[in-house]
Amino acid sequence: MSVAALPGERQAFILISLYRTGTTSMTDHADPTDGFLTLAPGLRYKDDAVGEGASPIKGKPVQVHYTGWLDDNGVPGKKFDSSRDRGSPFVFTLGVQQVIAGWDVGVATMKIGGRRRLILAPEMGYGARGAGGVIPPHATLIFDVELLGVG
Repeated sequence: MSVAALPGERQAFILISLYRTGTTSMTDHADPTDGFLTLAPGLRYKDDAVGEGASPIKGKPVQVHYTGWLDDNGVPGKKFDSSRDRGSPFVFTLGVQQVIAGWDVGVATMKIGGRRRLILAPEMGYGARGAGGVIPPHATLIFDVELLGVG
């Protein structure tokens, strides 16, 4: 789905999220070489399934299953976390900085039932600090995310 096709309130949420990361514009275009769309600088995605349910709302909880990998030259490398492996979905409140910026922006345009691959440049992930000895500083991350529920 194109960001430009979203209702004004959802566009505003995405712009605010981008502003939080220091970005001043949003784009939504395909890279003809790999089929990924660029939603924001440092955030590319490809939908495996669009979903047909409700969309997330800023300030409301969302429930997802995800798997995260370190990028290995454009493909998933070492897996560092998976809610599926734990058998327990992950719940967070959208748009209130409970998660990395790439998730706040990348999940905002999904619908329930949707499955999306996110590729996050370091500034949309954990940046120069890394995370817990598992994600090194300046790491590009790949996530497969399925939106299970909203509200």
